[in-house]
Amino acid sequence: MSKPNLPPQTQQFLDIVRGVLGDEWVHTSEATVSRYGETTLPGPDLPPPAVLYPGTKAEIVAIVKAANDTGTPIFPISNGNNISQGSRAPVSSDQIVVDLGRRMNRIIDINEDMGIATIEPGVSYQQLHDELERLGGKFMADVTSGPPAGSVLGNALDKGAGYTPYADHFSMTCGLEVVLGSGEILRTGDGALASARNWHMSKYSYGPHLDGLFIQSNYGIVTQAGFWLMPKPPVVRSFAFTFENDDDVGDIVAAIKPLKLSGFVPTMMRLCNDLWLLASEGPHPNYVSGQALSDDDRKDLQRAHGLGSWTVSGAFYGGSHEALAPQINRVRDHFASLGKGRYIPHEEALEMPALAAAVAAYAGVPSVHELKQLAWRPGGGMAGFTPGVPMERDLIVESSRKSREILRAHGLEYLKMYVCGPRFARGLHHLLWNRAVADEDRAADQAYRELVAAYTDLGLQVGRSPIRYQDLHMSLLSEATKKTCDAIKDVLDPRGIIAPGRYGIGHAAAGY
Repeated sequence: MSKPNLPPQTQQFLDIVRGVLGDEWVHTSEATVSRYGETTLPGPDLPPPAVLYPGTKAEIVAIVKAANDTGTPIFPISNGNNISQGSRAPVSSDQIVVDLGRRMNRIIDINEDMGIATIEPGVSYQQLHDELERLGGKFMADVTSGPPAGSVLGNALDKGAGYTPYADHFSMTCGLEVVLGSGEILRTGDGALASARNWHMSKYSYGPHLDGLFIQSNYGIVTQAGFWLMPKPPVVRSFAFTFENDDDVGDIVAAIKPLKLSGFVPTMMRLCNDLWLLASEGPHPNYVSGQALSDDDRKDLQRAHGLGSWTVSGAFYGGSHEALAPQINRVRDHFASLGKGRYIPHEEALEMPALAAAVAAYAGVPSVHELKQLAWRPGGGMAGFTPGVPMERDLIVESSRKSREILRAHGLEYLKMYVCGPRFARGLHHLLWNRAVADEDRAADQAYRELVAAYTDLGLQVGRSPIRYQDLHMSLLSEATKKTCDAIKDVLDPRGIIAPGRYGIGHAAAGY
């Protein structure tokens, strides 16, 4: 059954693309569009008029040209597994979803001499991991702690990150192929040279570095990219330390900073609070709508699982466990100098599911474990708030207290993971609530907006945003920034047909 009462321009567009894709790959059934409109965010779902499944770059060009001819907005996605940010849903209800993940999921090439994978948007972390293992495990890809079915390319285009030395996923891309809003095809970097032989090896070729234009933007549709792969080490040896008190977070960050500034610890360091880890271990023990978990219940969970209020972890790579022993001992002595905290060795971490997932990530192995947070409360509400915070002790403590205070005031638990580098930590919050209860849904929305206001007052902003709040975050930036983003949109997508309003760029119809 088709979605009824489609506007004439939308029907005209669908008639054109059916002639290109075939009826099999143009879906307007209520079941399909409802599924694509589902999110875990506050507010209603947002089903699109239709979903398209192109299989080639030529088909994407034809879709873009038809969209231009009919003035139909389209919303491209990769695999649609960015669950806390909006999943598959478009920015507004008039945008037709173009799902690249269903059919454009080919690993085009793996260059084992140079350590480069050339992939399409639908290639998932699990798929890439499995193929690298099939080839003998010479290389590994940096993975997220999100869904193994998530798109490698989609994550990089949204400034996603992982935990190994290759954690900055955009930095590990080299050379994009893009269908612009005009329908033209752009190859960035050395790919712009017709005779190029090293398209995915040199990031900085002649002229402006255009790749960055297509990160967190709506200027084009990326159809393939090169990704640099990390040589897989013979041995991965993790370490972890857990600390009792909420305000220990400042001392922990102060201890992490020299380890990262010096490059001694090669991985990013995950600093997770208790409920970030323990919400994956089982449902809320005393769920009452509108009430946050009490501190007494939180301490009971900590004791039951052998973890404190904050747990930091990282890993070393080397030829053998014995070769890594000096590094482990050195980092153990370093944290012991704080005079608090308990060391958790690698073997013990492997027996603790919440920490075993981190060990897997350091080894480039995808895991579903943190998705279990969705079952913490009934109703499946989840939104990610992702401010960046300098590695400054007092600021980390102040902002952590503020987050806890705002969430508790709205009856929500405080779940947070800092992904710590040398100078900067991404402070990923997960807001979890019962989306089926209207009061909880409103509370989650209010809590998110208060977090944004509080962190803006601290001079801090997010790295990523759920689709519901992208206009809000763009509105906080300078007029020059907004004008520049819109001006680029006007040049590369003159009719504004690619995801208008995404990331707050261009103008979307009424929706979020």
